[in-house]
Amino acid sequence: MAPIDVTSAEQHGSSPIQSSEVAPIVRFEQVTVEFGDDPALIDVSFALYAGDTTVIMGTAGSGKTVLLKTTIGLIRPDAGHVYLFGQDITKLNENELLGLRRRAGVLFQESAIFDSLTVEENVSYPLVNPPDQRRPESEVQSRVKEALDFVNLGGTGVRYPSELSGGMRRRVGIARAAVSRPPLMLYDSPTAGLDPITAYHIMALVIRQRDTRNTTAMAVTYRYQDGHLLANYSYDAASGNLTRARPGRRTRFLIMRQGRLVFEGLEEAAWSSSDPYVARFVRRPRKGV
Repeated sequence: MAPIDVTSAEQHGSSPIQSSEVAPIVRFEQVTVEFGDDPALIDVSFALYAGDTTVIMGTAGSGKTVLLKTTIGLIRPDAGHVYLFGQDITKLNENELLGLRRRAGVLFQESAIFDSLTVEENVSYPLVNPPDQRRPESEVQSRVKEALDFVNLGGTGVRYPSELSGGMRRRVGIARAAVSRPPLMLYDSPTAGLDPITAYHIMALVIRQRDTRNTTAMAVTYRYQDGHLLANYSYDAASGNLTRARPGRRTRFLIMRQGRLVFEGLEEAAWSSSDPYVARFVRRPRKGV
């Protein structure tokens, strides 16, 4: 990808409100998740539509990662309903969930790539498992090459994760999540533990993935900079750079506190919130930033 030049244009102010006739990609209806007597999510409701971006923020232990895992049925709710691609997954068994999960790419915390596999084997994993749905070898190789080139890791396929930097491992994780070209991408703390420059370039890859492949995105982060980039910048394929977002980009912020959803809305509304907890996670940028 070409060096990123953040250029300014008019900031979008579009509403994320969708027609009631359009089915959401993800919908939570009064979802509660408990671990023993410890509630992790409490009566959470929201909807995510095709083409939307949702930024999930909150302190450690606020329920962010639990929410992400509940989205694809890795954690089952104790109350309420979760809809994924229009299907209520609350009561589905593991075999029934597999087909839906394949339509969602997930970047787990710290990438969660397999140390014993090469980069190429890690990236190809979603394409060859389960074995009964394995694609032809030529297609697997083509897609793996495409995914590694996309994250600027072409030529690293024979290397092992231990030979890579933290930023490179995170890019391998993005390549693996995106290799099957899913319509929904979930990112769990994509920039955690990275230096600011590397974190910026990881978020640029997330934005590029979203905009060039028209994916719907959910991103858990504790860094407001990540959410601000997702809300305000788009990838321009002609220049290979990030530019101020085109009108129509829909990015909502969900802010979690002790398992409860305490804020849902656009970035501008978060700036105006009188809740001191919400104010911890968002700040109005300086003019020109």
